[in-house]
Amino acid sequence: MVITALFFISGLLHLGEGAGRALALDLEETKVSQETVCASNVGAMALLEELRSREKRILEREGELADRVQALRLVEDRVEQRLAALIEAENELARTVAIADRGAEEDISRLVTLYENMKPKEASRLFEEMAPEFAAGFLSRMRPDSAAAILAGIEPKIGYAISAIIAGRNANAPKN
Repeated sequence: MVITALFFISGLLHLGEGAGRALALDLEETKVSQETVCASNVGAMALLEELRSREKRILEREGELADRVQALRLVEDRVEQRLAALIEAENELARTVAIADRGAEEDISRLVTLYENMKPKEASRLFEEMAPEFAAGFLSRMRPDSAAAILAGIEPKIGYAISAIIAGRNANAPKN
């Protein structure tokens, strides 16, 4: 719309420039009759009035466009502020998740150490009660000698299930 308005103003300027030249040529002619001068003055006045009317409409339209541009800038500023707030919230959430992950990792590491330090026979009874997937997670983090002693004390079917889970964990991982 702004480009259209600029083309329109440009056209008016060219029209006004041409009209101004025409008026200047009319005034320079010394042998023009009074009737012609009066008719051209009436035409020039009508043209001038039309140009003023158009200029008024263009100025009103420019004002409307300026208002719209200002409104768009305000909306853009609000969007940028909200985006910045969202990014900050996301960063805060990432920090919170990292703290929780560290805490969970520390808890699991303590449990692994605890199970490693238990007597294998006592630990075996606990591991038999655990879900095989859960038990496999602990056994895979233990020192091999502790894990072997616990696994040796578990009922063979449960020990096999735990071993199969540990062996199959990376079966679908990419080879390269």
